[in-house]
Amino acid sequence: MTPALPPADVGRVLTAPADTAPFLLDWRKRWHGRARAVVQPSTVEEVSALVRWCAQHRVPLVPQGGNTGLTGGSVPDASGEAVVLSLARMNRVRAIDTVNDTVTVEAGAVLAAVQAAAREVGRLFPLSLAAEGSCTIGGNLSTNAGGTAVLRYGNARELCLGLEVVLPDGEIWHGLRGLRKDNTGYDLRDLFVGAEGTLGVITAATMKLYPLPVAQVTAIAAVASPHAALELLGLARGMLGPSLTGFEMMSDLCLSLVARHFPDCPKPFADAHPYCVLLESSDPESEAHATARFDALMERAVEHGLVADAVVAQSIAQSRRFWALRENISEAQAAEGKNVKHDISVPISSIGEFVERTDALLAERFPGIRMVVFGHLGDGNLHYNVSPPEGVDGDAFLARQDAINAVVHDAVAASSGSISAEHGIGVLRREELVRYKSPVELALMRRIKQAFDPLGIMNPGKLVP
Repeated sequence: MTPALPPADVGRVLTAPADTAPFLLDWRKRWHGRARAVVQPSTVEEVSALVRWCAQHRVPLVPQGGNTGLTGGSVPDASGEAVVLSLARMNRVRAIDTVNDTVTVEAGAVLAAVQAAAREVGRLFPLSLAAEGSCTIGGNLSTNAGGTAVLRYGNARELCLGLEVVLPDGEIWHGLRGLRKDNTGYDLRDLFVGAEGTLGVITAATMKLYPLPVAQVTAIAAVASPHAALELLGLARGMLGPSLTGFEMMSDLCLSLVARHFPDCPKPFADAHPYCVLLESSDPESEAHATARFDALMERAVEHGLVADAVVAQSIAQSRRFWALRENISEAQAAEGKNVKHDISVPISSIGEFVERTDALLAERFPGIRMVVFGHLGDGNLHYNVSPPEGVDGDAFLARQDAINAVVHDAVAASSGSISAEHGIGVLRREELVRYKSPVELALMRRIKQAFDPLGIMNPGKLVP
């Protein structure tokens, strides 16, 4: 008979409903599961002991970081059989090497804390996203998080040099190498990054650091369309080169929702414009040099008719206000009511045509819908979200979610894109993979899952159809 609870040597074991409740509901409040316990280890050895116990008794295990995911991948199902493995207590910075430019951190370390630890030694950890005050490095790696600086620094996978992982049988892979070149066979690291806890439990990682920029300058520019935004991106790349670290596009509805639900974030321009672009550069010389280059870029963009209006931030406070417009969009849309989210990527060159064509298809099929389109234009990732018409019941609108998803994701596929750019698959997109992945890809995924986790206990029901 399977014991009801794991033994005491696996860490803190929570069973009281008041203690376990926060771990059983996802951030969007769409998935509410049950669990026999929530376990919080404080060492990799305790994680190993827990995983061994789960393997011995065939108990499903759901790894969880900050529980900020958007696809239901971090909460258990409703059976009550699983154990939730919370990595919150494994939050230490183990080492910082300023010569090798690496930081080794445990999986439960909050992203903002890692950024702060890097700044304390004069380095930059560039991964940055709206949930950075609560998301964790383990979750960032398990979903291959992107964020606002992918254009310059890459996503979580590209920032990761090595991993420590507890495998489904409890064995520990000690792979915390700070090497930028290691050509000794299969890249095991890349199998675990983006695997959403289905192949093992990431317990620590060695991540890249960069020199801290001397100055960062932010600007916001009004453009007429995604096509104009793409032309501005090309101009900015040509004039700013690798110092261009952020390039975010936001529709006017995004800014209107933020202004409505966050009164301290007023719209940046007196007149409405179809889209705005938020740009940031990191300069190695000086703030004056960075500002002069941005001013020149905006002057050239206005001369070419790409930009209708623009403001270059004159202070850190003004820069933060510009970023608050971008970072509050998701919260503002949630405050507005239920909506259908899409985290898609298409080739950068296809974004203008994709938005134009798909907006028209959706408007024809679902009259009155409101498009909340924003995202990381510089790397081809859009959060292409759909809100119901004014006055339409949210639940009634969600009943049409599958039909809306089909329109959007078919258009993504036609553009040779991906239905998940940085949020992961979880349970939200799991069944859609059958439609958009080839049979060969699906077969390879299942074979990898079977090879690593033959008992099927690691985050079951997630990612793999």
